[in-house]
Amino acid sequence: MEVNQDTISHLAQLSNFALTDDESQRLVKDIKEIVNYISQLDELDTNGVEPTYQVFEMENIWREDEILPQEADREALLSLAKEVKDNQIKVPKVL
Repeated sequence: MEVNQDTISHLAQLSNFALTDDESQRLVKDIKEIVNYISQLDELDTNGVEPTYQVFEMENIWREDEILPQEADREALLSLAKEVKDNQIKVPKVL
């Protein structure tokens, strides 16, 4: 991948970033260094190594849904609201 001023300008436009020329030049240099560093992985011999998708053996832990009794009742909860109308919490209009 060739990283140059045009690449940075294109990425900045896609990201809606405003970059100065100095920032853009530094990004070219930084991204080239990052790509070169990561490209060192191409030199590794990975023959016979299976791809790893998950490093920990994780599995879903399922539990039964239970409806537990609650200590609060409707009247107690409505009394906490700032304003109540027709036994419901009244909130400001959004639209």
